[in-house]
Amino acid sequence: MVKKAAVEKGGGRRYWREAEGRVVVAAWRQSGETMTAYARSQDVHPRRLARWARRLEERTGGEAVRFHPVRLVAAAREARIEIALGGGVEVRVPSGFAAADLRRVLEALGRA
Repeated sequence: MVKKAAVEKGGGRRYWREAEGRVVVAAWRQSGETMTAYARSQDVHPRRLARWARRLEERTGGEAVRFHPVRLVAAAREARIEIALGGGVEVRVPSGFAAADLRRVLEALGRA
């Protein structure tokens, strides 16, 4: 949760630095409110918040971070990692694998 003081610090400045923009945009996203409602509640112009949200999205390429579900199971005699990619596709990686090899396998499956 983003502290209100951090939002107020960024909200009251005439110009925001990127760090301040990130704080205010993150606080808006965590609030669950519409952009306009949140901006007004924080005494920030809605266009300013929209501009920063767009600017930060452009800098990240608009790509969201993807997380995959993980399930921990009791260790077997041979340590390994099992990755369920969905659609019935599973990848089992033995201990001591090379990360570059796993990346190539995932790229070949179109999942990297």
